[in-house]
Amino acid sequence: MDLHSFLQRSAATDPFRQAVSRFLRDGRACDRVTFNHPSPPVKVERTLAKVLQAYPELAVERVEIQAVTGCEFFRGTAVIHAGGETRRVKFDWDCRWRAEQQGWRDYFGFPDQTRAAREFGWDCFRSWEEAERRAPALQVEVLAPAMEAEIVAL
Repeated sequence: MDLHSFLQRSAATDPFRQAVSRFLRDGRACDRVTFNHPSPPVKVERTLAKVLQAYPELAVERVEIQAVTGCEFFRGTAVIHAGGETRRVKFDWDCRWRAEQQGWRDYFGFPDQTRAAREFGWDCFRSWEEAERRAPALQVEVLAPAMEAEIVAL
């Protein structure tokens, strides 16, 4: 499946869906899909697909990606904002690792990471670990002194 398929099956919000569509057209960050320079758009796209594949039930509002990239890898953190909660995921996308897992070799005998990236796309994540989840902050109201006395009396 591709990003469009995951997006259609997800509970993502309409503004996020629009932002992803815009990102797919121009490859640039926007208010609901942010990533650091020099993250390649294709690797950001794969990470967004993994977010939606891993959390289809979330009403995703925004995703922030901070990662480092190399020829065969894209490693970092995805912060997923949905319904007032925040999830932080550490990830490692690695097409060389996937090629090794498949036993694929190129002409020179090296792991065929190009084939792995082409055939597996978003599914080359070596690891995807939720690091932290924050629930929405509770609103605490200040009680009037008269109410405090009433509560203490109970």
